[in-house]
Amino acid sequence: MGKKRIVKKGGESGGSRARGASARAPKRKLDTGVLNIEATYNNTKVSFADTTGNVVLWSSSGSLGFAGAKKGTPFAAAKVGELIGERAAAMGVREASVVVVGVGAGRESAIRAFTTKGINISGIKDMTPVPHNGPRAKKPRRI
Repeated sequence: MGKKRIVKKGGESGGSRARGASARAPKRKLDTGVLNIEATYNNTKVSFADTTGNVVLWSSSGSLGFAGAKKGTPFAAAKVGELIGERAAAMGVREASVVVVGVGAGRESAIRAFTTKGINISGIKDMTPVPHNGPRAKKPRRI
């Protein structure tokens, strides 16, 4: 038997409407911006901000549907970088500077995927926090 399919009359087809954020027309136009990449062992988060620091676009490998250990892979980071690059190019961005934070596997692949959309990178800055002496040591145990 199976399910019955309902056919709507009136000339409306299901695939004609634009779906998703990348299908819409961008709200604002930008020339330059800052691409922030946070690459941890478990996830890769990418955000694109204007020159004053206001975040315009963002995405992460978890929000794209990757789950568990797959979120921290270079492939997932490349998909996120590709998506943000596509959206930024639609906004008219031609040049961006990159700020990378973290030691995850998706550091380079997110940048490489972002540049495939035709956006020039003016500079890459690594802002990963590095401990210079660590926390205070425990006092010696008295017996």
